[in-house]
Amino acid sequence: MKRKNGFKVGLLALVLSFYSCGVYNFSGADIGTATTFQVNFFQNYADQTPGSTIVPGLDRDFTLALQDMINNLTSLSLTGSNGDLVYEGEIVEYKVVPMTATADQRTAQNRLTMAVNVRFFNTTKEDADFERRFSFFYDFDAAASLTSIQAVAHEEIFERLTQDIFNASLGNW
Repeated sequence: MKRKNGFKVGLLALVLSFYSCGVYNFSGADIGTATTFQVNFFQNYADQTPGSTIVPGLDRDFTLALQDMINNLTSLSLTGSNGDLVYEGEIVEYKVVPMTATADQRTAQNRLTMAVNVRFFNTTKEDADFERRFSFFYDFDAAASLTSIQAVAHEEIFERLTQDIFNASLGNW
């Protein structure tokens, strides 16, 4: 008899723990009373920074990556206008620079750096608004061409930049 009751109590505890997991937010997002967000198109102005270049489609890909990050980590709905949370900005740097050299004065490693300027507006909590520059890089072997590593580099850079933007705007750590 005791064994049956113990099993029932254990089963009930297990079921309740599954239900309670839905309430906890693993992202730590503090969305307050906001229900919608919008990510305006991030124009690519990287060519205005010395040494930077324009990569076709980079602006679209970054904008979509930021939308996906927020969409995947919050319960907010994406909207095209009048969002409770608004992200806008521009890509301001995209360049490759040599990082290390070999003994015979050749480049051994390059660094691809991307920077974005972000303006964040929270219509439900105005003191949360900010404008900030976010930057990240990807190091690669100098023997590799930029086009051969670009997909992997963009994935890593976008992941870090969007996570940093998310943490700055909604992080509740």
